[in-house]
Amino acid sequence: MAELIGLNVDVIVTHGTPGTRTAKQATTTIPIVMAISGDAIATGIVASLAQPEANLTGSTFFLPELNAKRLELIKEAYPQAARVAALSNPNNPVSKPIVPAMQSAAMPLKLEIDAAKAQGPSEFDSAFAVMAKSRVDAVVVTEDGEFAASFESIAALAAANKLASIGAPEYARAGGLIGYGVNLPGLYRRAAYFVDRILKGAKPADLPVIQLSKFELVLNLKTATSLGIVFPPGLLAIADEVIE
Repeated sequence: MAELIGLNVDVIVTHGTPGTRTAKQATTTIPIVMAISGDAIATGIVASLAQPEANLTGSTFFLPELNAKRLELIKEAYPQAARVAALSNPNNPVSKPIVPAMQSAAMPLKLEIDAAKAQGPSEFDSAFAVMAKSRVDAVVVTEDGEFAASFESIAALAAANKLASIGAPEYARAGGLIGYGVNLPGLYRRAAYFVDRILKGAKPADLPVIQLSKFELVLNLKTATSLGIVFPPGLLAIADEVIE
């Protein structure tokens, strides 16, 4: 961030809460566009979506609700599931409200929630070892930059441990069972809209933060077959993409 500020760039585009928070702390003058940030209000990135910080705007979505919905999808796809692990990064501020929200959503679904913590790839093996010891049936891969860069590895570990799994749409495309979340390429196209407006003279504070409400559902039939899972027709009917 110091290097970017030293280059006197016109706009800084960030991905994720840690990067956005770092940018906000580093400059109050260079416009910041967050391509995506998990729950910008809960994490203190902005105080208001309609009137964001003086030099910051972009897109956000509510991670607790998203991951609670992922529990419903896992239960629908795999009704036998009774215990689900939430793979999360304890160093990422967006993780804090996720597990409590999932625990609340789990009660009516008759699910138990375990927290499986990992800061990055070096801790994935140990996190899945803990899941195996706890005899979980499925894992929810929560949002984190370290996880996104390693979706193939996480999907492989889930498959090796015979776990149903759900994460972002890209996670299912990398081999996970189910993907449910925001369309990242679409978010970056949206970020270009903010950058264009700012370069044409608009102030970030005059561009309300967009709260995303549309999510993609991706089902991986190949992974389902390997796990002996048959997706119900109703779930297949509402999927945006089915990987065969």
